[in-house]
Amino acid sequence: MSFQPTPADISVIITTPSTSQSSSEPRFLSERRITPSWTVIQLKGKLETMTGIPPSSQRLRLKTPGRPDQWIEGDDSIIGDWGLMKGSEIEIHDSRPQSARLNFTDLSSVEKYVLPAETYESLPNSVLAWKKNLKLGRFDPSALSPEEAMQAQGVKDAEEVQKRGISLSKRAIILPSSPPHVRRGTVRFVGPVPTIPYPGVDVQTADPEMPVPIWVGIELDEPTGKNDGSVGGRRYFECANKSGVFIKPEKVEVGDFPPLGLDDELDEDMEEI
Repeated sequence: MSFQPTPADISVIITTPSTSQSSSEPRFLSERRITPSWTVIQLKGKLETMTGIPPSSQRLRLKTPGRPDQWIEGDDSIIGDWGLMKGSEIEIHDSRPQSARLNFTDLSSVEKYVLPAETYESLPNSVLAWKKNLKLGRFDPSALSPEEAMQAQGVKDAEEVQKRGISLSKRAIILPSSPPHVRRGTVRFVGPVPTIPYPGVDVQTADPEMPVPIWVGIELDEPTGKNDGSVGGRRYFECANKSGVFIKPEKVEVGDFPPLGLDDELDEDMEEI
């Protein structure tokens, strides 16, 4: 009986076709060493661990440089007999209908683990524990309560409105502004906006005698805003869609800011003198 040498493994590219008609890039790409003496069914069993496609649903297409592509048929045939060589590519096609294929990229149906609050609070090495140890945030004994912080913000906003001379119908720009990104418009509203939430406090049910945050509603010259003068289903002033914006007083500067276009025309006239 003559000695039969073991065939050397061959490095082959393993791919699956793209699921997008507009893309020719493979959905899966890997390089593996294949023993030419394997049967096709043996190869399919190994490919299943890489692609998740059952052997019975695999159709293998062999792409060899300088040769026409060919479908590998017969599970009992030897893979080396199909002309396998270095540089070959085996493209794995899934014959199952789309509805029967597992989608490993869709996480919407995967049950998420949520750590119970009491478990998180008992952990010694969490961010919460770190804040407790350093007495930061709500663990600071001198920290203001949400209601107190809201009142302090309301007092600060009122001072800013008075200091900056913000009032209805005045022209204003939104800070920070630098050419050519200058947003300007007309002040249309100054006061509380209960439908804008404040952390930890329901502004809409707050004590009417309590100072609350103040907002400045501006009708912009250009549609670069976020609303039409209404927030949370409540209207505070009238303007075109995307022309309204609510800004904190410290971000508003009032002054002689003509509507966009007028100053540009003036500059052109000055250049012609």
